[in-house]
Amino acid sequence: MDSSAATEAEMLSHVLVPVATEADAKHTANALAPYAPDRVTVLHVVEKGAGSPDKTPVEQSEAIAEQAVEAFRTEFPGAALHTAYNNDVVAAIFETAAEIDASAIAYRSRGGNRLAQFLSGDLSIKLVTNADRPVIALPRGDGDD
Repeated sequence: MDSSAATEAEMLSHVLVPVATEADAKHTANALAPYAPDRVTVLHVVEKGAGSPDKTPVEQSEAIAEQAVEAFRTEFPGAALHTAYNNDVVAAIFETAAEIDASAIAYRSRGGNRLAQFLSGDLSIKLVTNADRPVIALPRGDGDD
C-alpha cells in the first residue's frame, strides 16, 4: 500500500457524519457510500438556545435524530448515532469529533442561496476552515434537496 492509500484508509477509519433530517441522511449516506468508510458515526445536533426557546421540542428533535440514523443505516447498517445538544452546530460537530476520536468529518452541503448562507454564517466555511482533522465535502447529486 502506498502512502496515499494508507492516508486515505486512515482518514476513512472512523468518519463522523452530521445530518439534519431523514432526507438529508439518505442523500448523505448515498454520497458517502462510494468511499466505503470502515466505521461511521451519525451526528444529529439538537439546537438548544441558551436561555431562548428551542426551535423544536427536545422529544421531537430526538425522534428526528432516530429517523435520520435509520435512514442512514439503509446504506450503513452498523452506523452509530450520537446526539449533541448545542446552539452552535459547528462547535457540536468539532466537540463530537474529538469525543469519539473521529478520523474525519464527512458532510454534504445543504445548499441554499447566498443570502441564506450569509445569514447562517455559512456553516460549511466554518467547518472546513476551523477543523482540526480532515473534512470531506461530499458531492451533491442532481435532485438532492
